[in-house]
Order: sequence, then structure tokens, then C-alpha cells
Amino acid sequence: MITDKMSHQDSHAVLQTENLNVYYGSHLAVRQVSLDITTKTVVALIGPSGCGKSTVLRCFNRMNDLVASARIEGKVLFEGDDIYAPKVDPVRLRCRIGMVFQKPNPFPKSIYENISFGAKINGYQGNMDELVENSLKKASLWDDVKDKLKQSGLALSGGQQQRLCIARTIAIEPQVILMDEPCAALDPISTLKIEELIHELKEQFTIVMVTHNMQQALRVSDRTAFFNAEATGKGAKVGYLVEYDDTKNIFHNPKEEATNAYISGRFG
Repeated sequence: MITDKMSHQDSHAVLQTENLNVYYGSHLAVRQVSLDITTKTVVALIGPSGCGKSTVLRCFNRMNDLVASARIEGKVLFEGDDIYAPKVDPVRLRCRIGMVFQKPNPFPKSIYENISFGAKINGYQGNMDELVENSLKKASLWDDVKDKLKQSGLALSGGQQQRLCIARTIAIEPQVILMDEPCAALDPISTLKIEELIHELKEQFTIVMVTHNMQQALRVSDRTAFFNAEATGKGAKVGYLVEYDDTKNIFHNPKEEATNAYISGRFG
């Protein structure tokens, strides 16, 4: 049973996968992934296209449920609870494990309503003005928008829109924030602001992010999981976890030759 607890004990596993297999129809897309992600850390998922990084990320808050052909084998645990157990409400789960997508996707509403919308739906009883302000401050956006909260979120720049989406996620008070290539659509300055923000957010949240930018993984993450893929015939690939370790070890002293080859740019 997924509860609303916010227990941030030091260094306990907040997310775990155990022998996770993900299928799309009869195609095995990801095989045998076992990961432990501890609280208040930033974990980067890296690897070449088609290796299953985003697929694994979406398993953590059951976003793959929205794909009719998707199914999993194995377990995904959040605070020790199986999130795929029959009694788990995926909508409630996504309040505990929020997600920021590759392309900024503000609601076609005011900046204020972008932040307040989810809180209202979830029955927030506190001071909404304070929640909006605090969420925007945590996303390093308050100073940019405090005088135009009634303007559409769609009027903001790309980088500001992404920070608005992060603020919207923060407002529902999750424990974990998933980020699927959050800087892929942004310019270098906006990317730097998001990276600085990630450093600040890990004081309060666990962050799991997919990135194709290896230097970004090195800059922002505490631990890195390197995924690879192998051909299974007829052009299909299956992704698998090669190595998972502290980021400095992955980049400077990897245990696996495939990791070293990817990090050094020999494939990918």
C-alpha cells in the first residue's frame, strides 16, 4: 500500500527494481534490471539510444501503464512497497513520484494556475499563495515571474517553462522527481540553470534523470547507471544494465569495458 509518508532517513533505498523485465507486446525491451536508489541522491541513467533508459525511468511511477502493450515482470519498490501491487492507485503514486518531461509542457493556464492546479486536485488546504511562491522559489523562477503570475505559462521562454514544470511538480510535494532528458530542448544557459537547480533540489528530493549528455551526468549526479543494448534479430534491441556505481567511478574507473568504451566515445 503506497502511503503519503515523507520519511527522509539518511541513505535508505527509496526506489528499487528487482529483476525488472519490460515488454511491449511480445518484445522484451529491457531485461533483468536491479537497482537501488537511495534518498536525497541524484542518479543519472546513461547509455546509447534504444537501451531502455526512459523505459526504466517510466516504470518508477507507472507511466508505462499508459502504453497499452506494455507490461513488466519483476518488482519495482517504493519505500519497500510494490508499486505494481493491485491495490496501488497509479494517480496517487504519481503524487509521490513526480515527473518532468524532455519537452516543457506547461498547462495552457496562468503561471499561478500551473502551480496551484495539482494542489487543488489533491485537496491542498493550506495557503495557496504561499505554496505557489515557495514552489516557484524552489525552482529558481520566482524573481522572473512574481509580477506576472496571471500571464500564461506558455508565454515564458523554454528554460523558464521547464522550471515552471519543475515548480509544478514540487508543489504536489513528491518524494522523488523523475526527469527524462530535462535539458534536451534547452539552450546552454537554460541548461546550466536547470543543473544548478538539480543540485539545490537534492537537499529535499531524490532525483532520477535520463540524460544523453555524459558531461551533465558527471556534473550533477551522485550515482550513474550505464545501460547498453544488444540486437535480438529483425532489427529489435533489448536494453540491459551494464554497471551502476558512484558517478566518479563510472567515469574515471569503470569496472566494465563496455562502460569505458561508451564513456570514451568509442560507440553510442
